[in-house]
Amino acid sequence: MTAVHTPVGGPQLEQVRRIVTEVPGPRSQELAARRSSALPAGLTSGAGIYTAAAGGGVLVDVDGNSFIDFGSGIAVTTVGNAAPRVVERASRQLAKYTHTCFLATPYEPYIEVAEALNRLTPGDHEKRTALFNTGSEAVENAVKYARAATGRPAVVTFDHAFHGRTLMTMTMTAKNQPYKSTFGPFAPEVYRAPMAYPYRWPSGAENAADEAFAQFEMLVDSQIGADAVACVVVEPIQGEGGFIVPAEGFLRRIADFCRDRGIVFVADEVQAGIARTGTWFASEHEGVVPDLIVTAKGLAGGMPLAAVTGRAEIMDTAHAGGIGGTYSGNPAACEAALGVFDTIEEDHLLARAQVIGDLMFRELRDIAAQTDIIGDIRGRGAMVAIELVQPGTKTPNREAVAAINRYCLAHGLLTLTAGTFGNVLRFLPPLSISDELLIEGFSVLRDAVGAL
Repeated sequence: MTAVHTPVGGPQLEQVRRIVTEVPGPRSQELAARRSSALPAGLTSGAGIYTAAAGGGVLVDVDGNSFIDFGSGIAVTTVGNAAPRVVERASRQLAKYTHTCFLATPYEPYIEVAEALNRLTPGDHEKRTALFNTGSEAVENAVKYARAATGRPAVVTFDHAFHGRTLMTMTMTAKNQPYKSTFGPFAPEVYRAPMAYPYRWPSGAENAADEAFAQFEMLVDSQIGADAVACVVVEPIQGEGGFIVPAEGFLRRIADFCRDRGIVFVADEVQAGIARTGTWFASEHEGVVPDLIVTAKGLAGGMPLAAVTGRAEIMDTAHAGGIGGTYSGNPAACEAALGVFDTIEEDHLLARAQVIGDLMFRELRDIAAQTDIIGDIRGRGAMVAIELVQPGTKTPNREAVAAINRYCLAHGLLTLTAGTFGNVLRFLPPLSISDELLIEGFSVLRDAVGAL
């Protein structure tokens, strides 16, 4: 096996785009061959390269190729990969003890993370926080809290939603392929309402909020019965669904409706939360105060940690021993999260996310002016996407997305796809990326579009 020098990650990593081999290179191909005999076929990866180091705004593969990172590990390394405060706090904790199980012998870092989330989440009401391992697990526990608090069974979600891969969250997820196909039967008492999707609303974006809300209201009041609904779960910006920003006013009306009928309003901020959109939480953009808010991904800078934060009177209803997990709130992951909070506040990353978003919109609008395949540009802060269509129509253009994705990878830019129809390119650069790398990345994207 060929020995390869492994670079050190973090912000000290050289911030350049550089391709020195074919992509994927020989070492990545070697690992792919090993993978095929060790891992199941259904466990796939978006890119064929294998990571050696990452930091700032780049990722270096095992062959020495350096890529501009427009994915942040799917919105996980928002503060940057191997961010110094995250590494320092998690490393220091690992040297003390790796695990005791909070359910057996608890520890202070868990409490500190809960206190921080209680402070940072929207609303000045009394709150409680419980920690978990993944976004799916946290969403599922939010449903458990809502059912315990209301004594009701039903859960309402929305078209284009993604909430996870467990049985309950897979049921709540809208898209069949690849998330649900062959994995049924699914959980009962989960219902789906239309999402106010401005670009694709049949009667026009200006009608999306009113008409989608009217359909939601009829579903809950007339078809399910509001007194049977435990919670409504919604992403303030839909992630895997294609970075759909609901029509203005839609989320507020849903939240008000829930409050009027004693339904728990749950914001799934797994992808949009923790500074990604230029506020701590995407719910803040419309002044929405969720009853429960779910976080994960960017919460701990790459360590597995998720949370449900919400109204004390809801969170306190679950019986003793009913909530928890062996690894939930691991101490090293908790310390990593505290490092994330420190980094966001001390490095002013909320403002940085807004600057990055403005730059991305500027660059994407310039690219869109030169092509007729970009139907929509949308997002908030450093969470932006383009929806690709067949020229002159709104017909989804999956082929163009796939071709652009391949071109970008071959030329040193890591991009992610999304969307119910597979026709969305989403951009989630780490907030530690420089303006220069951002602009260079969009120059690659411009060339990719021009090469179609």
